[in-house]
Amino acid sequence: MTEAPAGEDAAERAWCLAEVDIFCDLSAQEMAAIAEAAPMKSYNAGEILYSPTQPSEVLFILKKGRVRIFRVSADGRALTTAIISPGTIFGEMVLLGQHMYDNYAEALDDTVVCVMSRADVGRLLLTDARIAARITAILGRRLSDLEQRLSDSVFKTVAQRVATTLTTLTTAQPPASPLRPVGRHPQIALTHEQLAALAGTSRETCTKVLHDYADHGLLRLARGRITVLDPERLKEAAG
Repeated sequence: MTEAPAGEDAAERAWCLAEVDIFCDLSAQEMAAIAEAAPMKSYNAGEILYSPTQPSEVLFILKKGRVRIFRVSADGRALTTAIISPGTIFGEMVLLGQHMYDNYAEALDDTVVCVMSRADVGRLLLTDARIAARITAILGRRLSDLEQRLSDSVFKTVAQRVATTLTTLTTAQPPASPLRPVGRHPQIALTHEQLAALAGTSRETCTKVLHDYADHGLLRLARGRITVLDPERLKEAAG
């Protein structure tokens, strides 16, 4: 993990928050106040941002990269409870009714977050009705997503879970911009081992499922990257 230098300018701090959904209609002055209270931190892919052994009551605002929230059972199996995409929030924050409990937060990519303390969240975010309402909506959707993920782990086959995870990651990608258009087919930067962890299966089984989907023309596989060739058929495969 690296922290941005103390002398970084206001424009650089504001960059961390400029495209975050919950701040979409704030004035420059309001944005500057929040940016001042939310220093940027960078994490490498695979680093742990939060763990039960090192709890901290902070709010993470994800600017760049993806973060996996997961739990580990007594027998060592990991259950992914959420995949956080840029432009949203996560963390242990009692004020928001959000609890990490025994969860871990892992950077799936090289990640940039802004971090706010409990006091600053109460002072700057919860006093603004616009922001508070958006936070409530985000947490409500996340609870619904968790319920669906738990249901999937019980009722869906491994192949369906892999397809569901790929579909979720594809739809969570930010839209293309005129300056940085994406290719015709969406790409997901994950190893087979990472995808297996997200889908709740073994790497060997995940690889077998991926090759089967590739043989049927749904995917193209490369080292550390999966290209979705037929999103509609993949969605159908997810059940």
